[in-house]
Parts: sequence; structure tokens; C-alpha cells
Amino acid sequence: MNHPFKAISISYKTAPVAIREPLALSDEEARSFLLKLQEILGIQEALLLSTCNRTELYYSSENDIFDDFIKLLLIEKGIERHYSACPYHHEWDKSEKQLDYAAYFQNITQSEEAVRHLFSVAMGLESQVVGDIQISNQVKRAYQVSADLNLATAFLHRLLHTIFFTHKRVAQETNFRDGAASVSYAATEILYDSLSHLPKPKVLMVGLGEIGADAVRNLKNVGHWEVVLINRTEEKALSLAQELGYRSAPLSDLEKELAQADALVSSVMMQSPLITKKMLSELPLAKFRYLIDLSIPRSIEPETEEIEGVNLFNIDHIQNRTQATIERRKEAIPAVEALIAESIEEFSQWLQEMTFSPTIQKLKQALEQIRQAEIARHLKNLDEKELGKVEMITKNMMQKIIKLPVLQLKAACKRGEAENLADVLNDLFNLENVNSQG
Repeated sequence: MNHPFKAISISYKTAPVAIREPLALSDEEARSFLLKLQEILGIQEALLLSTCNRTELYYSSENDIFDDFIKLLLIEKGIERHYSACPYHHEWDKSEKQLDYAAYFQNITQSEEAVRHLFSVAMGLESQVVGDIQISNQVKRAYQVSADLNLATAFLHRLLHTIFFTHKRVAQETNFRDGAASVSYAATEILYDSLSHLPKPKVLMVGLGEIGADAVRNLKNVGHWEVVLINRTEEKALSLAQELGYRSAPLSDLEKELAQADALVSSVMMQSPLITKKMLSELPLAKFRYLIDLSIPRSIEPETEEIEGVNLFNIDHIQNRTQATIERRKEAIPAVEALIAESIEEFSQWLQEMTFSPTIQKLKQALEQIRQAEIARHLKNLDEKELGKVEMITKNMMQKIIKLPVLQLKAACKRGEAENLADVLNDLFNLENVNSQG
């Protein structure tokens, strides 16, 4: 693949969450960081993808920016503060700390490998939950940022649209998207199975990280339920509640809201359980029955299930529920990989044709120069009507003459021989000098 496309990646496969988490970029941080990469490193085409499981840069450049990218990322996230007053032009202190961070990153410098990696990520083959559909939307958002910042050329536009089309084919032609394989979606299914018999169940959502927020959004598809959002950062709960038409409450109202709820979904990061058996035992649980704990470490004390009428689902229960779906998706992986291979082949052919399209344009210009020169020689002997006929006839002749070389060059692209044919056309028609001739 004749294009300098590269990728730099850190993911759950290469680094634990303690390493990944400090390097994650919010949407605004990603936008700002892309502009810095453009300004400082001269990158003109890039896509920056940052989720809870990965931070990845895809870029086009003849230069390998691996070291500089990591340096800038560490500075951007405040992990390394040992730099001069001019923050991005300094001698880097090769401390063991920085070398350790670099060791967690993959540096993909071969364009075809980088393209294949982006395909695999976008399809969900690289996700912790195989086939997770969330990653496709995250790639779309990252692409939109690149497009907004004018950091996407014809190459990236074509590549991403090919990926999105392939994603649609995967959904339509394979079983890779069947069933609930994400933790948040499986939690929603449990709620639906448990509460759908109630006229208007009330669900309390505590903790609005990525999984918790996804579970909240999934609830929009189950009907007109009463959903209350609680988060340690109240502004986040209020914003999401307003977006989805729900209600938010402060953390101080937790016990009050618990007493009125039919179900609780907890997705908070704490060292000790937020919901305890003692807390629930002291509440008037007239309706409260279902507890879903999406947290690790667990945020709901296991002993709460000892309370009569309380049903507790933890992350192990949910993962067991999704295991059958995941197995079906794994069986579909060869079919997905076949579609990816087909799409990459088509994309490669387009790229080769784009690479040699200047040769075609120069050939057309050379023939047009010959046509116009010959017509000019006979203008004085032609009236307007005759000139019109000559124009039409010679243009049609030129189109027929150019057709065969174009078809041959496209066929040579598929065989990987386009460069040889392009050289022959250049020599035969002296195309390097075509613009200098009258």
C-alpha cells in the first residue's frame, strides 16, 4: 500500500488500566492535542481515538513520530513536568519513567498493517467485549473531529467511509452483532426482564462513567420508565438527565431515592461498598427488589442478597449472561475478517488508481495538446459549422484512444504492475514535459 499511513496505540492488550487511564483524552483534549500535533510536528492528516480501553493515533507522514508523540502526550496529561519554558522544544530527559511508558505503546509503521488495525478496532475485533458496537460510534466521533479540523484528506475520508460501509455489511451479512455482549446492554436486558411487568418502574442509576452512562442511554429503548441519575459530580448527572429527559438527584439523597426505587444499577469506583446490607435493612423497601453491580471492586455488598426479596446481579452474573453471545460472535470472526480483507483490497486498488491518476491526467493533456495543435493548423480552411464537426469528431477519437490505456492501467494496478506501465506511458508520450509544450 503506497501511502505513509501509520498508527501508535496503547490499549488494554498492552497496558493495565493504571497506565491507560492517565493517558486518556476527553473530546476537547483530543481536539486540542490534534492541533498541537499539527502545529509542532507538522501532521496534516490524523485521527485520534481515545476510549477507556485505548488511546490511538492514526496519521499520514513520511516521518515516524512515535517518540515525539509520547513525549507530547505525557506533557499534555501533566505526567512529565521536566521541560523548559518552551514546553514543546526541549531536550527530553530519558528517565526510566518515560521509557516505561513508551514500552506500553505499539508503533505500527507499515501502512497496510495500520489500515488493518483500524478496521479491526472499528469492527470490534479488538474490543474487550468482542463485537462491542460502541467502538464504531467512537470512531465516527473521532473522524468528525478530524474532518472539522481539516485533518482528513481524500485518503482518510475514503478509508473511514470504507470502514463504515464494511461495518454495515458485517451487521447485515454475519452474526457478529447478534445479542447483548456489552456489560451495559446486558444490564439493560436484566432490568427489562425483571421490571417490564410493572406499569412504570423506577430505576436508580448511581455512577455515570462510560459503562453507567451507556446503561442509562440503553434504557431509552425500553419504554417510559422513571429513571433517576446520581453521580459524585452532580453537574454530569444533571447534564445527562436533561439530555435524556430523566431526573437527577444529589448523592446526599441516595438513601431517599433507594427507598422509592424498583431497581438500582451501581457503577461507581470505590474501595469499599457504597450500598451495604445495613443501609438496605434500615430502608422501607416496599418495592425495591433488584440490584445490579457493574463495579470492580464491587460497590454493592454481597450480603445484601440475604435481605428477603432482594435480587443481586454482579459483574460475574452479567458476564455469564453475555458469554453465549460472545461465543456466537467469535464463531463469526472468520466471516468478519473475510469482509475486512475484501474491503482492504478494494481500498488498496482505489489508492493505487489515485496514485497513478496524475499519469492519466497528463496523458489526456498530451493528447488534448496534439488535438488542439492539429485543429489550429486548419482553422483558416474551416467555417464555424465544419469546426464544430471537427471538434466533436476529434474529441470522440481522443476518448476512444485514452480508454484502452486507462483500462490497462487499472488492470495493472490490480496485478501490482501499474508502476511499470506508468513508466512506459511517461516515456512514450514524454509526459514529464507535457505542461511545458504548447
